[in-house]
Amino acid sequence: MKAIICTKYGPPDVLQLKEVEKPIPKKNEICIKIHATTVTSSDCIVRGFNIPMWHPMGLMMGIAIGFGKPRNPILGMVAAGEVESVGSDVKRFKIDDQVLAYTVLSPTKTRFGTYAQYICIPEDWIVLPKPTNTTYEEAAAIPYPGELAMFFLKKGDIQRRKNVLIVGASGSIGTTAVQIVRHYGAKVTGVCSTANLELVRSLGAETVIDYTKEDYSKLGERYDLILDAVPKQMADRKSLKSQAKKSLTTDGKYISIDDGLAKVSYDDLVLMLDLTKSGKFKPVIDRSYPLELMVEAHRYVETGHKKGNVVITVDHNSKT
Repeated sequence: MKAIICTKYGPPDVLQLKEVEKPIPKKNEICIKIHATTVTSSDCIVRGFNIPMWHPMGLMMGIAIGFGKPRNPILGMVAAGEVESVGSDVKRFKIDDQVLAYTVLSPTKTRFGTYAQYICIPEDWIVLPKPTNTTYEEAAAIPYPGELAMFFLKKGDIQRRKNVLIVGASGSIGTTAVQIVRHYGAKVTGVCSTANLELVRSLGAETVIDYTKEDYSKLGERYDLILDAVPKQMADRKSLKSQAKKSLTTDGKYISIDDGLAKVSYDDLVLMLDLTKSGKFKPVIDRSYPLELMVEAHRYVETGHKKGNVVITVDHNSKT
């Protein structure tokens, strides 16, 4: 099968298209024929090991994925596809079922492996039926931003918030968060660049602020929750936090997606898929690349200017 191999940490060029042996499912595993996956900011951090080894997070990351080089050379955390074969003990799925899998159980427990044509994964991991009203590409864009946005919004007590500001509202986590906040019934204000104002407004934000022209902290509005969805490496975190405090209500809360490790929740992904099925959530896709152009996809994500998600399509007809 075709797969993207990462044998060492480094820039996007370390990713190479190779022909490797197709996996065979164990008794409790399903083999998924992958049609789509994604490239996220976390994928880029893993590929480049962009956290100093001396940092606590760097040490944890090394233990989880490998020091010096990835323990599993096939990266990727999301797989949207169909069940191609099953192990003898599998009960939940059958051949030809359309599924969506997330290979992360916790920040320290992940299998990766979705940058390929096939992957084998235990049926009791995070594997769910793909929503019938989505394409494989759309489905692949749900788990990563959905899990993170849901985790940090719940950390900010979204259920009782009335007026929410989302900084970085046009990214993958931001576009997801805008729609989740609307689901919980709060007013949403999105902060993004000029080019993305209409996109964020179309997702349900009542107000959009162009950060290239206005400083939201000087507009006099107060929010009871501010979610900062801008990746740390793309912003001055201390400055953003100080800016946010000026715009919080007395009992308001500031949450950054870099405030600790997000816990992966099966129930949160179930909720995201339910919202998708009901039409209350629609994943935003910026660009789609074939598996063969994985390097270009990683380069684009690292610019920090993507709108929503970057999807990888997997062709099963072409040869390496």
